[in-house]
Amino acid sequence: MKPSLSYRDAGVDIQAGDALVENIKPFAKKTMRPEVLGQLGGFGALVEISKKYQNPVLVAGTDGVGTKLKLAFEWNWHHTIGIDLVAMSVNDILVQGAEPLFFLDYFACGKLNVEQATEVIKGIAAGCEQSGCALIGGETAEMPGMYPVGEYDLAGFAVGVVEKDHIITGQNIQAGDVILGLASNGIHSNGYSLVRRIIEEQQPDLDEKLTTSQTLREALMAPTRLYVKPILATLAQFQIKGMAHITGGGLTENIPRILPQNTVAQLSAQAWPLPELFQWLRDAGQLSMPEMYRTFNCGIGMVVIVAAKEVAAISALLTQQGETVYQLGHIRERQSDEHQTQIH
Repeated sequence: MKPSLSYRDAGVDIQAGDALVENIKPFAKKTMRPEVLGQLGGFGALVEISKKYQNPVLVAGTDGVGTKLKLAFEWNWHHTIGIDLVAMSVNDILVQGAEPLFFLDYFACGKLNVEQATEVIKGIAAGCEQSGCALIGGETAEMPGMYPVGEYDLAGFAVGVVEKDHIITGQNIQAGDVILGLASNGIHSNGYSLVRRIIEEQQPDLDEKLTTSQTLREALMAPTRLYVKPILATLAQFQIKGMAHITGGGLTENIPRILPQNTVAQLSAQAWPLPELFQWLRDAGQLSMPEMYRTFNCGIGMVVIVAAKEVAAISALLTQQGETVYQLGHIRERQSDEHQTQIH
């Protein structure tokens, strides 16, 4: 008779999965909020809505980190990729005024490497902690034959809450309003298919200093900036008319998502410096500035549109919260069917 088979013989190690859960429990625990009911590890996670909201609306977002993962695999860089994952979702729901409540992750691989997965999920927990968002659970899927050795897939899901009367829609944006930009940490998590093509063609020294504080490799893998706490602190005191998280599509395509059809965002290219990393990408890839603006954030990770009379006060508060703030331009009336982002 043939020996009996086990799930482990088929490539799935339940004990490794249990070990991962035990490894990440202390990091998830640090992200907990009072609204969370129960413990990590149940079939479902329970979260109640705080009674501070009179008419709460839930805001949900889901995302991944794109082909930045390919560089993480190649360079064995797993400790910050989880921060990227959280930021891509919580920054998205933030633009509607939502306070992130909780986050769920999905980690899938062919064979579970507990040490590698722990590093990734520690990063997810760090991103949640930085944005005041509870990591209440997730899914670790070991699927033999689905992924190459050492590689994994990663996705995340965030839910936030906003008072219905305080939802930010951009509908009251008008000519004369001012466009502020909050500095990015780097490329964040978009445009990496082009980044990887440039690296492949140019074969640069990745460990050469790009700035006084970062090598090229470090700059390329810098995690997406989390804007949650500074923006929520600002919303507690001031009205923000509209926000745009600058992700895929860059400055050119993301700002129009929040603009009324009869308006244009007029930006001055001289209003903020193009960081060294983006200069390197432009030069190494021989990219035009229009291509740069519609592919990358070019140093601006979040756009905030406010009334002209509140520019100084809002800029000062965001600066106090640790943000680097640029006055990028203004809103004007749209002429015919011109593109709604103009950068000159």
